[in-house]
Amino acid sequence: MGSLVAKKHTGEECVICEQTKTRGIHLYTSFICTDCENDLIKTDTSNPKYNYYLKKLKKITMPEIFS
Repeated sequence: MGSLVAKKHTGEECVICEQTKTRGIHLYTSFICTDCENDLIKTDTSNPKYNYYLKKLKKITMPEIFS
């Protein structure tokens, strides 16, 4: 439990900007900070920056389910 508390105070690395942030969302096993999430939502698909986001999001993989 102590490691979970420490993790919340230090933050996590965003899969897009690769900076350590304390606020954001989890997508499978990856973390996306609030800043990148908001920017991604507002970026038009014709904007070259949108392709950058797609490339970064391809790093996210669905976790395997072991039974």
